[in-house]
Amino acid sequence: MIELRKISILDDNMKDCIELEVSPEQAKFVAHNAVSLGQAYAVEERGLGSKVAPYAIYTSGKMVGFVMYGFFKHEYDDEFNEGKDYYSFWRLMIDKDRQGKGYGKQAMTQIIDEIKQKPFGEAEHCYISYEPDNPAKKMYKSFGFEETGQISDGELVARMKL
Repeated sequence: MIELRKISILDDNMKDCIELEVSPEQAKFVAHNAVSLGQAYAVEERGLGSKVAPYAIYTSGKMVGFVMYGFFKHEYDDEFNEGKDYYSFWRLMIDKDRQGKGYGKQAMTQIIDEIKQKPFGEAEHCYISYEPDNPAKKMYKSFGFEETGQISDGELVARMKL
């Protein structure tokens, strides 16, 4: 069983999160955690109503991964051209030495349950984007994400109705 703990620039767990790594062959599928945390900070600092929720994934008191989602106000961030506020499942990674134990699926389940509560505001959809050859797309589909036909920065876009 996993536990999700919020990450803040003021917390010690940020350093541990930055030290997590995926295997070299997976590096093209997910940004480094330092980049993700920087993006989260930048979104929050703009103060335009968008919010980001970065979490460290723990099991038995040990950090094993990172997951992050965001809520975006369409007036400022309408990446998917919907014209409505939306959630985005932004990052998921499990450390290379901890993969294959179901931690990613457990984290995704908890985050999607949280998103469905619409903690930052009303939205109709949650989006995700991924490389066309990312093997995790099967898992995303199993959670209800359906490809839209859109491409964003070379990645396939999928959405789930909330």
